[in-house]
Amino acid sequence: MKTTKDIKRPSRGRLSQAWVELQEHIQAQAETGERFAPDSRRLAFADPEFLLRPETRGIRFDLELLKPELGLQAAGVRGTIVVFGSARCIAPEAARQQLDQARLSGDAQALAQAERAVRMSRYYAAARQFAEIAARHNLTRPAAEQLILCTGGGPGIMEAANRGAHDAGAPSIGLGITLPREQRFNPYVSPDLTFQFHYFALRKMHFMMRARALVVFPGGFGTLDELFSALTLVQTGKARPMPIVLFGTGYWQRLLRLDLLVEEGAIAPEDLRLVTYADTPQAAWDAIAPAHEPKNV
Repeated sequence: MKTTKDIKRPSRGRLSQAWVELQEHIQAQAETGERFAPDSRRLAFADPEFLLRPETRGIRFDLELLKPELGLQAAGVRGTIVVFGSARCIAPEAARQQLDQARLSGDAQALAQAERAVRMSRYYAAARQFAEIAARHNLTRPAAEQLILCTGGGPGIMEAANRGAHDAGAPSIGLGITLPREQRFNPYVSPDLTFQFHYFALRKMHFMMRARALVVFPGGFGTLDELFSALTLVQTGKARPMPIVLFGTGYWQRLLRLDLLVEEGAIAPEDLRLVTYADTPQAAWDAIAPAHEPKNV
């Protein structure tokens, strides 16, 4: 068994071996139970202890911006259709199974939750169908004009949209985030277009950098955060004008009283035109189809 003392330090002229040698060092420490400790002899770029210090946060910002950027450039991704929505919305087949189990249990609370899951599962089905419509249209375009489906890469509405693209045989992007309760990537994201983030701010920046349209399905705090960040950027001219579609008129008009903001002078009347409502996958696609035109790519 190797100990940490047996591991060679990266030698000059062998930068390509620095990561391999670091991995050996980490493995040896894991085997011996030693704590991963600072070591001034490590190369700075291959030193996790150094890169995770509070003082190197700016470097981590740069890296988290650059890694997905280079990956998306290499894949030829020029524009995206971004889909936001709840991570808690499950597929109709899973919701029906949950309802059957709740009925058998006789638990009133479980039954109420299962009935709600069935009701909300229609948004999963709609997101999947919308993404398939968009992806199939995308495949008819030359590579330089394609808009790739992009989600947060997790479960729920995100999974549905990635799944719809997968159904069409098209690639899709997943921009994941590390959370206290780990959020897994769904199995339908294209592996080479899957990126993990620590910083919400950098993730939201990547959502907007290539976005040509947004379709926002019912969701909670995270969805609202993403929606209002996008609206603010478009309203203030920090992001290009783009279709922003709120799917599920009843849900959104119960949740958002945007006309109240006009009445109180908090936004201008024309700001209401920043959003469009849709209640079918085809209507959502029709609302953003102009974003697929070559002049907008």
